Amino acid sequence: MYEAYWGLTIKPFENTPDPRFLYNDPQHEEALSRLLYVVREGKGAGMLTGVYGCGKTLLGRTLLRELEKDVYRVAYITNPRLDDVELLRMVAHGLGLPDLPTRKADVLVALEKIFDENLRDGRRTVVVVDEAHAIEDVRLFEELRLLLNFQTEEKFLVTLFLLGQPELQPKVDSNKQLAQRLAMRYQLDPLGAAHVRGYIEHRMQVAGSARPVFTPEAVHVIFERSGGIPRRINHICDVSLLTGYSKNAAAVDRDIAREAIESLGGAG
Repeated sequence: MYEAYWGLTIKPFENTPDPRFLYNDPQHEEALSRLLYVVREGKGAGMLTGVYGCGKTLLGRTLLRELEKDVYRVAYITNPRLDDVELLRMVAHGLGLPDLPTRKADVLVALEKIFDENLRDGRRTVVVVDEAHAIEDVRLFEELRLLLNFQTEEKFLVTLFLLGQPELQPKVDSNKQLAQRLAMRYQLDPLGAAHVRGYIEHRMQVAGSARPVFTPEAVHVIFERSGGIPRRINHICDVSLLTGYSKNAAAVDRDIAREAIESLGGAG
């Protein structure tokens, strides 16, 4: 609705994991670097945690974009609230198995065959479990750990990533053998004030903006009310652009940002 008014080609603040909008502040750049290191060095497992809306899924999707499709086979699980057999079947499905067995033993045999074939073909296998904090049955973490038992004398046949909110950490730590397999742990924190400005400007530029639209005062208000959490920033900025458009404003100033926040119930 407001894109043409602000000189944009697409909406800049959609809460979708579009890798084009990844803002490379130091911590997100470091997180992606560590994720890539774990995969490319053939490590066993890694864990990325952070509060809701801080960009974990976006980093996971960016990781997929960075991995060469002819080298890596990736299963990306977005809803892990499953039982043990369902979870393993989802992994097999993500890795391209067309006919999914129903018995657990048969699924494990099929997975071992996939891992062996990928190794023979010079491919690497990656399993990403997003929203892993939502796993209710802690025994599922043991099933995931057992995937790491598929290995040669020199390397793991699969690399496992767990992405989730901070409550994921104690769940993983309760499985000492899985915790010991983690080659990387990284915690994403909210953005600081300076990086909120950079984040907003980056997304506007990706969307086609040729000039600053949000005033420094507006950015300050957005930072204070969002707590530096990208998902909240997106909500406030999206409504701010709509509000500014409806007022024929030349820029999003402090008053427009505050009005947008009030329309969202006082928070992002």
